[in-house]
Amino acid sequence: MSDARGTGQIRLALHDGWTVRAVPGQRVPPEVDGVTVPATVPGCVHTDLLAAGLIPDPYLDDNETALAWIGRTDWVYETTFARPPDEPARLDLVCAGLDTVATITLNGVEVGHTENMHRGHRFDVTSLLRAEDNHLAVRFGSAYRYAEAQRDRLGDRPNAYPEPFQFIRKMACNFGWDWGPTLVTAGIWQEIALHGWSVARLAVVRPLVTVDGDAGRVEVHVDVERVVDRPLTVRARVAGQHVEVSIPAGQRSAVLAFTVHRPQLWWPRGHGAPHRHELTVTLHDADGGPLDEWRHRIGFRSIRLDTTPDEHGAPFTLYVNEVPVFVRGVNWIPDDVFPTRVTRARLAHRFDQAEAANVNLLRVWGGGRYESEDFYDLADERGLLVQQDFLFACAAYPEEEPFETEVAAEATEQVTRLAPHPSLVLWTGNNENIWGWHDWDWQAPLAGRSWGRGYYLDLLPRVVGTLDPTRPYWPGSPWSGSEEIHPNDPAYGTTHIWDVWNTDDYVKYRRYLPRFVAEFGYQGPPAYATLRRALSDEPLAPDSPGMAHHQKAADGDHKLRRGLAAHLPEPRDFDDWHWLTQLNQARAIALGVEHFRSHRGRCTGTILWQLNDCWPVTSWAAVDGDGRRKPLWYALRRSYADRLLTVQPRDGGLALVAVNDAGLPWRASATVTRLTLAGEPKAKTTLELDVPAYSAVTLALPDELARPEDAADELLVADAGDPTARAWWFFAEDRDVRWPAAAFDATVEPTDDGQRVRVTARTILRDVTLYPDRLDPSAEVDAALVTLLPGESATFTVRSTAPLDPTALTTRPVLRCVNDL
Repeated sequence: MSDARGTGQIRLALHDGWTVRAVPGQRVPPEVDGVTVPATVPGCVHTDLLAAGLIPDPYLDDNETALAWIGRTDWVYETTFARPPDEPARLDLVCAGLDTVATITLNGVEVGHTENMHRGHRFDVTSLLRAEDNHLAVRFGSAYRYAEAQRDRLGDRPNAYPEPFQFIRKMACNFGWDWGPTLVTAGIWQEIALHGWSVARLAVVRPLVTVDGDAGRVEVHVDVERVVDRPLTVRARVAGQHVEVSIPAGQRSAVLAFTVHRPQLWWPRGHGAPHRHELTVTLHDADGGPLDEWRHRIGFRSIRLDTTPDEHGAPFTLYVNEVPVFVRGVNWIPDDVFPTRVTRARLAHRFDQAEAANVNLLRVWGGGRYESEDFYDLADERGLLVQQDFLFACAAYPEEEPFETEVAAEATEQVTRLAPHPSLVLWTGNNENIWGWHDWDWQAPLAGRSWGRGYYLDLLPRVVGTLDPTRPYWPGSPWSGSEEIHPNDPAYGTTHIWDVWNTDDYVKYRRYLPRFVAEFGYQGPPAYATLRRALSDEPLAPDSPGMAHHQKAADGDHKLRRGLAAHLPEPRDFDDWHWLTQLNQARAIALGVEHFRSHRGRCTGTILWQLNDCWPVTSWAAVDGDGRRKPLWYALRRSYADRLLTVQPRDGGLALVAVNDAGLPWRASATVTRLTLAGEPKAKTTLELDVPAYSAVTLALPDELARPEDAADELLVADAGDPTARAWWFFAEDRDVRWPAAAFDATVEPTDDGQRVRVTARTILRDVTLYPDRLDPSAEVDAALVTLLPGESATFTVRSTAPLDPTALTTRPVLRCVNDL
């Protein structure tokens, strides 16, 4: 039990003493039938059954398939509790999140029914409570049965997968995705509590923060709920300013507005410090006595989205405090299928990985969830921008009841909840649904039925415009800005590029000149240690049963093979396949990012699909389901660096492009050399770089550099003084290059928390990468994909829980490079 900061309110968390069982009379395994197990709240059925030893780990091998019955079963959670000893005028049962089709009974009386995972509910239970032994039950109906019944009632609608996920307001990716397992959950997944209060409470506090010149303005919109109709006072203070207004009897809302002169601003990463200020709102009775209090840290910053048409189409430029920000983003999916396993510490580690890869924006994708308070608070704290999708993805969604009412309530709650967070800079109506209606053969099967257009172009912009006009709203990802223009036209607004992965080689990225790339990606397998933990295949092979089960993309292995064949030698075994497919993923994304950034000014941002995974799987992620960084992560760190040097094809030749996303000018001498694989110089030039802050400069290279004598034996290297930021250009694909057999010397010396590996090249070494997790699952290395010319050296720092064998650490399959094939 907790007292709300001396206001006399009571908040009693109801998280103890819960049990869960399958409702009798259903077809469930005998070890579950009639069995009651302890339940963790917040939590879900899967994690409770797993903790009780009644099911295997759903993430291992093909266990998810054998557990499909869980999503088709009704479950009941039960607990008992005592009434709080105090006697507030009102006692509410507050359910922050129930997943999903739930009926709540208290002492045998039904108090509510819910059908939406993405919103909370509050029920007045004052008259139902007794002093002791209050029995609370939450019965969850099968999400499948509900969704299938709605589908049958309203008529089927197309989607990307053979599951009814658009017919229930639930985390869509629970029903499986091309990177995720089909594990349809049920449970009390967020806080459940008793809230006792008297006279009145703060029902809604919604601060709207803007900046105009030197002035920061705050409008605090307050709604109160009453049990006594008498005058109230509400007060707000922030950054040394105080405001007080009265709420007369009979009224339930107020607005407190004030101005802060020259506040410290909230800036995104790379542009300044993310300053925050605590806003406190208090509610008082007519005699001044405290009734309720609300606290949140806010940030003073302005957000503007520029989509003014120009000679190239229409841009998509995000301005923060009137400064344009080039977005170096990643898409974010739920970090675990079971959300309560995602702790603040786990989020902080994932954010560390994003920041270390030079990311400045996270797009919360529309097939998952509205993320936790910890997520947005960490983003606020670190200056990471957040783009938030409303939760619609890859499907035609019905707009009939009860869905329209549920969507309106969900959007209202979530827009209000997230309004205080300065990191949130953009609301997006959906993921790929407008594009799907245009291009995915939906219109004939829909036969005029609703598909979600009314949400994206009417309901959601009205909600955002009314409740959160300080932030821009964009109807979809992708979206061109107009129904008159194809939604995925690269010249207008945002675009998704998926033909590269699905049908074309990754060099096709260079044929695009997009304004803003909101999704693009390329697959690769997870770390070896992740595979060995999750799969019992012996031996591992690209098509072994576990590997095949943990490849959810349509024709995914075929697409991986096609990508390898275009660029790299044929793998001899699984170790080669694993190394080369991870390498090819990193190469594909590096090529795309560097091409898009080289057109800075016309292109204003990229959002990689995707940062993270929710389980062990072959996917597009840079960080795998066990939290291990794939080679893609290291490539992204370089390609997203504040200062990027890259060689790009231009006008039939080659150019050196210097991209500067730092706040200071970049002035340096860049040396560009054409040389043989043996290190013999063939041509050389020096270019002077003078790149203003937040801009790019393109310098054409002379023909003697751009045209090799022997493409299979020559390369370009551009160096501006930082060996970790060199730019390379190879005139032939690796499969066609006359690579010498890899020759090098390696030394290993201990450090306080691992070992230092120094590699000195006797021949050129292409993309040297260490895989220490093959020796110790906890081991990680600080660098990867390092190319060395003959005579050059590189040092890799390996952290591990125990010393690793030096010979194993410096030989195949732990130490790899392209020419060890």
